[in-house]
Amino acid sequence: MADNLLGLYAGVGVGESQIRSDDPAYGYPAYYNDYQTAWKGFIGIRPIPMLGLEASYIDFGQPGNYNYYSDVNYYGTDSHPTAPALFAVGYLPIPIPYFDLFAKAGAARLRTNVNVVSCSAPNPATCVNGYDVSISRQAITDTKFAYGGGVQAKLPFVGLSFRAEYERIASGYGDPDALMVSAIWTF
Repeated sequence: MADNLLGLYAGVGVGESQIRSDDPAYGYPAYYNDYQTAWKGFIGIRPIPMLGLEASYIDFGQPGNYNYYSDVNYYGTDSHPTAPALFAVGYLPIPIPYFDLFAKAGAARLRTNVNVVSCSAPNPATCVNGYDVSISRQAITDTKFAYGGGVQAKLPFVGLSFRAEYERIASGYGDPDALMVSAIWTF
């Protein structure tokens, strides 16, 4: 680790995300709030003890179809947000060895794939069989503000660390966020 002047590290994480929609899609209600399994991969540098830079890819998971019924109309939506992100990471100087508190802020290229299914049938079960079914797909991509924070514990003399962190991306379509546990290898 003495040769790692930039403090290069890489890691993977898994946790729970919250995916919500605050916006009607295609005129249908698309308001929902769902919890999914999320994962991420990241790489970063920490050239000085109090400051670092981190690039990550976050997959917030995909909720199942949300089904709505109205007389003879059936419709549903789901979304799948993913994002590459770049963060500046600030570490709080605390006098506890092998332990860090950190906050991060940056930008994420949030891509949300939205699927909308609609069907007019006297029985919603017939929609599965293709009775007047219409499927619309749309990918919404935008660069958004991202932020987070957490705690990190380092194992002495090994180069392995563990993190618990929260990340959120500000979005007009529902602010996906995740609470994750990660393993990190410092080179």
